[in-house]
Amino acid sequence: MPRSQNNVAARKRKKKVLKQAKGAFGARSKVYSVAKHHTEKAMQYSYRDRRAKKRSFRQLWITRINAAARINGTNYSRLIEAIGKKDMQINRKVLADLAANHPKAFTEVVKFAMS
Repeated sequence: MPRSQNNVAARKRKKKVLKQAKGAFGARSKVYSVAKHHTEKAMQYSYRDRRAKKRSFRQLWITRINAAARINGTNYSRLIEAIGKKDMQINRKVLADLAANHPKAFTEVVKFAMS
């Protein structure tokens, strides 16, 4: 008697991979074995870059805060130190938004922190 094959589960696995590979070029979206490698690598990139995105946004916020702080007569390092000493609960994301979109409010924050 031949060995039984679970074709239902195998088809489900293949359909899942091919659905993930949808939109890829050529064999990467058509051939299961190629699509499997493609999607596996894509998942690795997405995992890595979800973390890299956090780093790059923080870097952008720091750059914006530093530029605005220099306009207000200080620099990023001194400003962050002053905010810490005043125990102000304001994060870099909010500071960067104030610096870019609400310069007067940012100036007030700097004045308060540096006083």
